[in-house]
This record gives sequence, structure tokens and C-alpha cells, in this order.
Amino acid sequence: MADTDSSAICPECDGRLRRRGTEIVCEKCGLISAEDAIDRGPEWRSFEDDDTDRRRTGAPLTRSRHDRGLSTEIGYGSGSDSSYSSRLTGRKRRQIARLRREHNRARISSKAERNQVYGFAEIRRITALLSLPDSAREQACALFESAQSEGLFQGRSLEGFAAAAIYAICRTRSVARTSEEIAGVARADADELSVAYDALNRDLGLPTGPIDPTQYLPRYASKLEVGTDVERRAREHVTDLLEAGKVVGRNPSGVAAACLYKAAGEREEWPTVTQVRAADVADVAAVTIRSTVTTIEDR
Repeated sequence: MADTDSSAICPECDGRLRRRGTEIVCEKCGLISAEDAIDRGPEWRSFEDDDTDRRRTGAPLTRSRHDRGLSTEIGYGSGSDSSYSSRLTGRKRRQIARLRREHNRARISSKAERNQVYGFAEIRRITALLSLPDSAREQACALFESAQSEGLFQGRSLEGFAAAAIYAICRTRSVARTSEEIAGVARADADELSVAYDALNRDLGLPTGPIDPTQYLPRYASKLEVGTDVERRAREHVTDLLEAGKVVGRNPSGVAAACLYKAAGEREEWPTVTQVRAADVADVAAVTIRSTVTTIEDR
């Protein structure tokens, strides 16, 4: 599309200048007065209807698909194409249905790809339920594929490896998610997740370290409905325990809940948190809360 600027005059022949694409050209003598190397126009192109059917160049590549999202798909004629599909005869419609079925079969050419399709779908489902970012989903799918290439699936469940990949990425990214939380929404139980995670950690050498209990404080404080003052005081308790070396061997989730319980009971104006509520939030036993509180008081 060309644009004319009436105030722009050609320095050679005093003709009018017109923008054509990335160049500013004189209408009279053809002199290229200036050039903008950056094309600021849209990246789509449609040869049928540029106004109502702006087809983009496609979705970006993603690791959460076994084919990186590059494969084609035979649609069902929804939206603007519904009128076209309604004009098809019964014979043509059956032919397209057969093509769609055979095309879907051809997209998965091996058992390894079929396992990837199933595992990636499970990872997408779990990350959506846990509200994890897309980057964590992509990394979990890449870790699942690495485990498959190393032959770790033999004798173990795909569901367990999908859940274990998410848990491993949460550990490496310092995202506060316990294995019990992931197993609660996964199709694998806690034992399957633990076995798969041990295989990932042992054979792939994951850079996982101890979990900082402070990572659980904001989420647990929200569930217990306590204010920022309680959370701030609980963070001080956690810091004191870390400096004294009293957290080693303890469940970091239980430590965070116990510090919140201890902080909430230190002032009368702060809301009261019972041991049972704190234990339920952290998914630990009440005795874990009591023992941690005793450690805080004895330090």
C-alpha cells in the first residue's frame, strides 16, 4: 500500500514523494529519497480476503508437542468455513473424514512418539491444574523426552514420569510445589512419582538442592488467611532455624507451616491458627508442627 505525503518534495525535480513498502520514491523521476529497512506491516498474508481472514504464519514452536507443533491438521470447518463444509456432499464429507482419520494416524509413526503424545498431554494437564507457567511446562516436556532417550521408561509408568518431570522442574526452578500436591492431581500415585523422580535424579544428574521453607510462606499464609505481619514474623523464624542448622532432615513444608503457626500465636491481635489447620495446609501430621515449634522455642 502506497502513501503520499503532500508536504514532501523531491530534492531533484520538486515532484511528490510516495512511500512504497520500505522506500520513499518520487512519483515523477523515480528517485529513492529514503529507505526504512524495518517492515512495519503485518506478518500475515491472505490471498482470498485480507479484511476478514487474516491468516497468520502459524503458532510458534513448542516443546510440549511431540512434533514441535509443525504438523498440519485437517479441521472440521468451524467459523468462517462452516458455510463451505455445509455445501459438501455426503460422499465428499465421508472422504474428508477418512483423510482426517488417516492423517491423524500418520502423525504418530512409532511407539516412542505415541508415548510422547501421551506424556506431554499429561504434563500439560497437570501444569494447568497447578497454575504453573508455560516455561515450566516446556522444560518438563524436554526433561520427559530426555528420560525417554535414556531408556528410563522400561518397567516404569509414563504417568509417573510425567509427574516426576514436573516435580523435578519445580525443584530446579525453586517453585514451591510438594510431591503430594503433584500426585494429588496426577494420574500417578506418590510411589510411582517417587520411583520416577529417583531415576531422573540418579541417571540425569538434576541440579536439585534442598528446598528453602520460605518459598512456601506466601502460599500458606494466604491459605491460613493471615496478614503480612504474621508472614514477616514467620520468615524471621525460618531464617533463625536456617542459621542454627535446625532445618536439616525436616520437611520444609512442615517447617513453613509451623513457623506461621508460631508467629500467629505470638500476638493477641493476630488471627489464631490451630495446629490442625497448619498441618492440613502443609499436608503433614500435627506432631510435625509441634516438634518444629519446640525447636523454635529451644533455639
